[in-house]
Amino acid sequence: MLKESLLSPGPFGRSPRFLAARSSLPYGRLWVGLGLALSLLFSVGCTNSPYPTDSATEKVLYSSYAEAPKTLDPVVGYSTADHAVTAKVYDTLLDYHYLKRPYELVAGMAREVPEAESLDGGRVRYRFRLRQNLLFHEDECFSLTRGEASFQPLYQGARRKVSAADFVFGIQRIFDTEVGSPVAEPFSHLAGLPEWGERLTLLRKDPVFKRRPIREQYQAAGSAPGLAVGADNELVIILATPYPQILYWFAMPFSSPMPFEAVQYYDGKDGRKMLSEHAVGSGPFLLEGYEKRARIRFRRNPDWYGAFPQEEPALAAVFPSVNGVQGLSEYEQRAFAKLAGQRLPLVDRVELWREEETIPAFNKFLQGYYDQSGIARESFGRVVHEGGLSADMARKGIRLNKSVVPAVYYIGFNLDDDVVGLKAGERSRLLRQAMSLSTDAAEYCRVFQNGRGIAADSPLPPGIFGYERHYKNPFRENDLERAKELLRRAGYADGIDSKTKKPLRLTFDVPDTTPEGRVRFLFWTNQWRKLGLNVELAATNYNKFQEKVNDGAYQIFQWGWVADYPDPENFLFLLTTGMARSVSGGPNTANFKNAAYDVLFERMKTMDNGPERAKLIGEMRAILETERPWIELFYPEEYVLVQPWLEGVKPFGLATSTTKYLSVAPGERRQLREAWNRPILWPIAVVALLLIAFVAPVFWLYRRGPGAGSSVRKEPS
Repeated sequence: MLKESLLSPGPFGRSPRFLAARSSLPYGRLWVGLGLALSLLFSVGCTNSPYPTDSATEKVLYSSYAEAPKTLDPVVGYSTADHAVTAKVYDTLLDYHYLKRPYELVAGMAREVPEAESLDGGRVRYRFRLRQNLLFHEDECFSLTRGEASFQPLYQGARRKVSAADFVFGIQRIFDTEVGSPVAEPFSHLAGLPEWGERLTLLRKDPVFKRRPIREQYQAAGSAPGLAVGADNELVIILATPYPQILYWFAMPFSSPMPFEAVQYYDGKDGRKMLSEHAVGSGPFLLEGYEKRARIRFRRNPDWYGAFPQEEPALAAVFPSVNGVQGLSEYEQRAFAKLAGQRLPLVDRVELWREEETIPAFNKFLQGYYDQSGIARESFGRVVHEGGLSADMARKGIRLNKSVVPAVYYIGFNLDDDVVGLKAGERSRLLRQAMSLSTDAAEYCRVFQNGRGIAADSPLPPGIFGYERHYKNPFRENDLERAKELLRRAGYADGIDSKTKKPLRLTFDVPDTTPEGRVRFLFWTNQWRKLGLNVELAATNYNKFQEKVNDGAYQIFQWGWVADYPDPENFLFLLTTGMARSVSGGPNTANFKNAAYDVLFERMKTMDNGPERAKLIGEMRAILETERPWIELFYPEEYVLVQPWLEGVKPFGLATSTTKYLSVAPGERRQLREAWNRPILWPIAVVALLLIAFVAPVFWLYRRGPGAGSSVRKEPS
């Protein structure tokens, strides 16, 4: 019975087994093929965009970052990665004119840039008058005070007002040793603040006191004469001695207002975040999402003071006029004139996506998914041609912005060393001069920087007062014959010490152990080898390098400095005796100590820019020419590619955020993205033909039925 039932015709005249066999193999192949074909057809309409919710109308700025921020605490964060976030969400009393060069301070949260008032004893006072409508971002930390009657004057509806006391509290945190701010030195010019910090540290030795709320601790430490709330909600600062550069520090997040509620609430306890991971600012953007190792999101702050009419001009809250601005290109004049007078910020949202590798980030820019980009070293040749954009890039409407960063890179000598330092007198001075004459920085920039750098002749970069374009340092020429003569006079002819008759051996300490870094640093040692000098490369990691520097166990090193603010004092102080690493642990890693230089610096640092200040800078530069504590290498140049839909871009150089000045045309961006990312259809057509060839025979067999090409033999009954 079993055999008969399996082989006898079923109700439709066909064997049940035959139907089952056809269903399990040919039918299956048919549906698989059809499914593949449909999936390919649907994929034609798909996109490779990383932004699935991208809007064609909302103004969103897309950019990338490589290094995750270390902290969001504005008095702690000092790196460019930190400032990329903090400078967007924390506002400042002062700001910079976006277009003018040399840089010019303008009013921010303050109504105007304050004038210095001379007081007795050489003290100087500044009064910052605060604007109206200054509000903190809405945050749950304000639940600590919102319901208390004594704090009601601080509230405007549900929003917490910014008061002068918040600036006082924020600056006091710089001198709280448990916070660990790196900028106590410049703010120590405020009379009594270092002593206030010492009193706070002493009080905290009592464990009961240390458990008190942070605001009470600060109040118990008393006040400082150099920092106070004045009449009519003014912030008043008094400097013990003149220091006009202090105003630049009020254009940086270090001096931003900080509500004590945020510090008290975000303590990392009971599931709350630390303040280093959560921002409570008052700036033009709100921090909407903070996945620092993947993506950081901002949105426009509707309560920013720039959104409201102001009694005084608010130059930091509108796009500036081009009138009276020198040095703009024709394109910049036209483009910026269209934006002039518009309220900031000009975009609705900002999204930063982390890209640890430069090539993937650059490729996404070429696809239109980032609005601006640097240039990957590997792609430089196809993007830049003879100093300008390649034809391919120009056809896409992409623009190239070039600017000199206010920074200097240099090779330094440890002048405490017995061989290359001051103890060896004229002999070591001639040695340093000879090495300086054989160091070709222009060739280094060509080989390793794609030409992005200007050979340096002094510590002062372009854009800083005291820089002279036509000045030529007599010891920064590439002159091997002169260098060899100086080396002979030093008693090191052909690298042989005339006293010991042995080769002179020097050490070049560097904080980079990578193969690429080794090649870069060997470039310098190979140049010195042309003089017969044997300079050994000693590469270690950064921490070990810092240990050697702190211990004074180094001879030659390479370093760099980027301006904190646009003043020659911020560069020339690096070579003062008081800043020597061996004296104070300061940034004078060369340990250069020269009394004449120090006297000139003290006279120069508090002067206004003018002929007398320029004369003093020239005298200081002459000392550095001869003594050669540094071999000035280059001022770095920044090349930025800008998409055609992005407007308002002006290279700035300083570590501050200019995002509020940028504008995008989302419709144009979408059109160009689609044009640049059209799917290539011919492979789909080929696959479709192959699928047809695969499916057609099966379908044909199915249509012909069981007798097609085979027979079913019945077993005898």
